[in-house]
Amino acid sequence: MTALVIDNIGLLVTNQPELGEGPLGLVRDAALVFEHGRVAAIERAGAGGDEHLDADGRCVIPGFVDSHTHLVFAGDRAAEFAARMAGAPYGAGGIRVTTEATRAASESELERTAAVRREEALHAGITELEIKSGYGLEVAAERRLCEVASRLTDEVTFLGAHAVPVEYEGRADDYVALVCGEMLAACAPHCRWIDVFCERGAFDAEQSRAVLEAGRAAGLGLRAHGNQLGPGPGVQLAVELGAASVDHCTYLDDDDIAALADAETVATFLPATDFSTRQPYPDARPLIDAGATVAIATNCNPGSSYTTSMAFCIALAVRDLRMTADEALRAATLGGALALRRDDLGRLAPGARGDAVVLDAPSHAHLVYRPGVPLVARTIVAGRA
Repeated sequence: MTALVIDNIGLLVTNQPELGEGPLGLVRDAALVFEHGRVAAIERAGAGGDEHLDADGRCVIPGFVDSHTHLVFAGDRAAEFAARMAGAPYGAGGIRVTTEATRAASESELERTAAVRREEALHAGITELEIKSGYGLEVAAERRLCEVASRLTDEVTFLGAHAVPVEYEGRADDYVALVCGEMLAACAPHCRWIDVFCERGAFDAEQSRAVLEAGRAAGLGLRAHGNQLGPGPGVQLAVELGAASVDHCTYLDDDDIAALADAETVATFLPATDFSTRQPYPDARPLIDAGATVAIATNCNPGSSYTTSMAFCIALAVRDLRMTADEALRAATLGGALALRRDDLGRLAPGARGDAVVLDAPSHAHLVYRPGVPLVARTIVAGRA
């Protein structure tokens, strides 16, 4: 039985080149047929079904896949943001401010506020997202964050190694031992991934390796924050260990680019973070031209990127990372899916999960052409509008 047909699609982005025109596999005057939560077929406009949604000539794209968020937290850092806009430098220390508020919040408060953010992201066209812990930085608090996140997504990441908490000041190795031991054991049952902030002011290469190898031994997939605040070992470590993704990638040298071009590790850009922190924007061109796989994610968090708008990130990627509109859309959909090692997301082809976004625009280029305008007219998740 056909559950839903989106008909009269002016331009359909499939992300499957063999299905249509160019790298995005564009199909014109199409109908998209869903059955049992998945894409069943792509037909000519005029297809019938049990439930019919008329796209009225508009563009339909795959649902955005946000592969990097910190959605579960408490507190507000608007004053910090305002100070940064007035000239104060960005540093990793603000994580501790959110940690204090998050530890003090109840589980019901954390779940309620995270659910609101998740709903906001859904209305912005994000049909799948990853959620990290990292604002507890103690065993019970980190476990609670992972439990709350697991009620919102299957893509939960344990990020106990987000920062060294104040009670471990000057004893980073002792904290890493806690992360790799008791904290990991408490959090791993609720997670699919482990992550580490491999950066000056956070964790060095040796500490980061210990965290990732402990996570792998516990059965978790690997992710990493790397090369955000300056050149560093994060990218090379992520590639060496076979991480699914290394995120930020603001400062890359030729060796980093070559390593990513030869690896399955996805380079994930977080342009709203660079916007919010006034850090330099990375240049995506050398990576893309070298053949590396890239993604775009929101990095939704209270300190350095408090947004759930993937459209905003796409506009920044085209304007400031030197990506084309096609490349940016692909990075925010299929790129995010690859960063999560999911082959059922980020594309609209038979067998894929039925996640689609109807844009209030004739083409996906309007996401860049009309920045700041809410162009998501309808979000479909698993074939349900």
